Amino acid sequence: MRSSPYGPVLRDPRMRRLLPGFAASSLGDGMSAVAVSWLAIEIAPPDRHGMWVALAVAAYTLPGALGTFLLAAVLRGRSGAQLVTWDSALRAVALGAIAIFALSGALSIGVYVALLAVSSLLHSWGSAGTYTLMAELLPEREHVPANALLTTLSQGGVLIGPLLAAAVIAGAGASTVIALDAVSFAVLALFCGFGVPWAARAERRNSGSGFRVMVADRKLVALLALTFCFFALYGPVEVGLPVYVSDYLHAPASHLAWYFTAFGGGAVIGGLIAGYLRAWPLWPTASGIVIGVGAAFLPLGLGAPVSVSVAGLAVAGIVYGPYGSITIALFQRSADRAQVLAARRTVMILAGPVGVGTGGLLVTGLGPRPAMLVTAVGTMTLGLLAATATTAQTVRRR
Repeated sequence: MRSSPYGPVLRDPRMRRLLPGFAASSLGDGMSAVAVSWLAIEIAPPDRHGMWVALAVAAYTLPGALGTFLLAAVLRGRSGAQLVTWDSALRAVALGAIAIFALSGALSIGVYVALLAVSSLLHSWGSAGTYTLMAELLPEREHVPANALLTTLSQGGVLIGPLLAAAVIAGAGASTVIALDAVSFAVLALFCGFGVPWAARAERRNSGSGFRVMVADRKLVALLALTFCFFALYGPVEVGLPVYVSDYLHAPASHLAWYFTAFGGGAVIGGLIAGYLRAWPLWPTASGIVIGVGAAFLPLGLGAPVSVSVAGLAVAGIVYGPYGSITIALFQRSADRAQVLAARRTVMILAGPVGVGTGGLLVTGLGPRPAMLVTAVGTMTLGLLAATATTAQTVRRR
């Protein structure tokens, strides 16, 4: 542990107080990935399941982008601990209200979607606050290991949470999972609200918009553009893989779970590897990750045997795992880190719908396997373009 890059992070008493709270909320997030849509199915009219599920999923994510703009005057310059506490408290209250309405039999689908939207209003700021808090508590050289620990907790929640949610839904219904999710965010709010001394919190700054700060820094703009395209290119896999398993392989849902479990398990391993890459140069590492993920997606697009495709997704997860921890560290170095990280989160929220929408068009027009091949080739091309641009800039500078 003393030689590990995670040693200084885990020895910090403030981090030891905070990590259990982040672990609880990560598990709650993993459970809600199943419960949010399943509860919509339980209470929506049977002939409108698709519409209400889409609205529920969107309400649980997209309002966070709106909150970045609407609440900037109030939240700009706040410390990371404050942002995480307020976001977690709001989510706990709103999700708890859903559980109470469901328990009393008064939960309508409209009220459900509205409360989900309220719960996510501060989430861009809360996500920004998480990484701002790491930067406030730890020296710069510890940022990547701390980010990697948070990423590992998040990926662990994605692996374990859906399985727990399925078991709870079978026994007590989806509203019980939403109640547990509310409890997990209440735990995080308590840990952040009382686990960090006020002296460790940043002073309020009268700084400008996070978007304005980013636009003024070409490195941040370039990295954000690379990340947006990287995440959006995953859309054809997200849409095409379930269709491929169901309609072409004629396999059950458990078959699909193997693909996502392989990717998630690989991402946990990759997330832990990230701490050892903190001294690696940012741009060559990020470009190499993008190229490697694209190459690992090739078996899916080429129709390789299932065992090879699953192994490819596991490799893709391992290669992808360090990406967020490494790239977010650059945003953490900004003097206005909370605003910049909130702006980054807002842009990345939009990458998912753009990718899924594009994936839907490609799967409809080309079929699932060619659409996934577009993801593989497009991702590799994106990484090669980033590497070429980095090399050209290095040559010009020399």
